[in-house]
Amino acid sequence: MIDHQTGYQIDHMIYADNAATTQMSEKAKKVMIDLMDQTWGNPSSLYSTGQKAKEVLEEARSRVAQVIGATPREIVFTSGGSEADNQALLTAAELGKKSGKKHIVSTAFEHHAILNTVKKLERDGFEVTLLDVHEDGIVRPEEVVAALRGDTCLVTVMYANNEIGTIQPIREIGRICRERKVLFHTDAVQAVGHIPVDVSADNVDMLSASAHKFHGPKGVGFLYVKQGVRPASLIEGGAQERGRRAGTENVAGIAAMATALEEAVANMADNAARMTKLRDRIIDGLSKIPHSALNGAAEHRLPGNVNFCFEGIEGESLLLLLDDKGIEASSGSACTSGSLDPSHVLLAIGRVHDVAHGSLRLSIGETITEEEADYIVRAVKDVVAQLRSFSPVWRDLTEGKRPFIL
Repeated sequence: MIDHQTGYQIDHMIYADNAATTQMSEKAKKVMIDLMDQTWGNPSSLYSTGQKAKEVLEEARSRVAQVIGATPREIVFTSGGSEADNQALLTAAELGKKSGKKHIVSTAFEHHAILNTVKKLERDGFEVTLLDVHEDGIVRPEEVVAALRGDTCLVTVMYANNEIGTIQPIREIGRICRERKVLFHTDAVQAVGHIPVDVSADNVDMLSASAHKFHGPKGVGFLYVKQGVRPASLIEGGAQERGRRAGTENVAGIAAMATALEEAVANMADNAARMTKLRDRIIDGLSKIPHSALNGAAEHRLPGNVNFCFEGIEGESLLLLLDDKGIEASSGSACTSGSLDPSHVLLAIGRVHDVAHGSLRLSIGETITEEEADYIVRAVKDVVAQLRSFSPVWRDLTEGKRPFIL
């Protein structure tokens, strides 16, 4: 496949969906394979094979804790971000119920692991306030203050949005909650390993993370729980994780996660600088497409995130044609998962349905080249033009039968 305008030859797929999942790093993969072969014991067993696995497990716990500024006792290993989110919210709800506090503050553009859990808590008698995030995709700390009540048991705000990549003022929100003695949780699945995270400086009581977002294995994650907060157990059974999460630990996966996290943080500054430069290069190129708009603020954004709406097209068709051109990306439109509804995130920042359906999320990785970034821009321009050429909506817009929105 050749870009005829530049002569750039594409002999591989360009993966631009790292917000969905990342490829495991070679170092993490090697650690996992070696441990599955050599350290396969049950860490709860008292004999040598089990205790060898226990040593690996606790070493990984210390390594993860050190990266985010926690202590090992504050780390609970989980199956990933969704489980960690659920455990954090149900922990706060259980503690709140005991003290007569049944009000939760969150935002309208959280991940569904949060939104669906607070809906469940609403059915159990909790009241939930979902804050607006405005057109720039940023939560206002003063609106958090205004939403707090005497019976608020939890504030949960994601560290960085999984669709539009906007980074929230977590440290300030955490300070507000700490001063008012309200538990504060952040879904940091998109942030950990990509931007600096320090649970102490950020004033968080609970934090969720998932290994496969920073080049670790799938099915492994962790929940940070500040000392003094007793996490509710979602899974009953044995006494693993000091009684906080039953089930034999995935030692090889956990050690691989620790390795991937250390590797990501060690290279974070260089990777972020490089990816930000190429991210902005793509944003600049796509901004030249008529009747398009960047979703979320250009600043305070994850280094690899680009999210655009293009008027007059459907996101699903955009993805399929980009795939034909060798680019793997995603759409903010949930139509790709069998729903006709557009992304709740885009609706939360004020995009109307017709525009939100024509969205594209590019989440580039550390290995992207300038040539690949330029090819992405050129391919998106070509595909948008192609789709608009036979779109009845675009025809109505250009003929003045309906007004442009973007």
